[in-house]
Amino acid sequence: MGTPKLSIEALSVGYGRRKIIENLSLPAIAGGAVTALIGPNAAGKTTLLRALAGLVPAKGSIHLDDTELTSLSVAGHARHVTYMPQALPQRVALTVFEATLSALMSARDDAISTAEAHERALHALDRLGIADLALRGLDELSGGQRQLASLAQSIVREPTVLLLDEPTSALDIHHQLRVMQLVAEVARERGIIVVIVLHDIAQAARYAQRIVLLEQGAIAADGPPDEAITPATLARVYKVEARVERCSHGTLQVIVDRAV
Repeated sequence: MGTPKLSIEALSVGYGRRKIIENLSLPAIAGGAVTALIGPNAAGKTTLLRALAGLVPAKGSIHLDDTELTSLSVAGHARHVTYMPQALPQRVALTVFEATLSALMSARDDAISTAEAHERALHALDRLGIADLALRGLDELSGGQRQLASLAQSIVREPTVLLLDEPTSALDIHHQLRVMQLVAEVARERGIIVVIVLHDIAQAARYAQRIVLLEQGAIAADGPPDEAITPATLARVYKVEARVERCSHGTLQVIVDRAV
């Protein structure tokens, strides 16, 4: 099977009479890499992600290879796409392991042995460093732990498209880096499409291979980090004075000096 591609053509999304995104088209997003959606508040990042997840009514076309996602049922859509929202449900009467196992089993059409299912669920927890929380109830966890558990549930489903909305917002710096490293590894290992909303421009520049910068529901920049994230673009879109530099080991660094 070849590398999957996600294409968006003439997409419009709104709430009532208010248009959040109008006539947005995006060249194909390829699997095997991380694409970051960045932009100021109310730019349309989460709305676009929810449209890709099939959670809000949208006009236009969203193609996953030859499949038109907007024509699928909720269940049909979920077989291809997994979405992790920023706001997680607060009351879930399951342990971390049970929730991860349930996510795995609900995503599979083929038979899998109980032993293999348990092994895969525990492996997902271990990769995120939370295997020790397996028997804890989800409603007993801190916000950061809940975020890690939710990411484990998303990854274990092995989707073709993984959509993540601010998956590091409740995490300390160690776990932020661990999550971003894992997301990049999963994209490469499985060849899947990963689209992630981030407010941290420096994280986006470091871990994403493609940046889509949104401004008021439109694309302000699209390309590799060193092309999409420039001082001039940051000044225009974010109203900040910033420097974009490449350090000695090749990582792109964004240093924001002040608001303007």
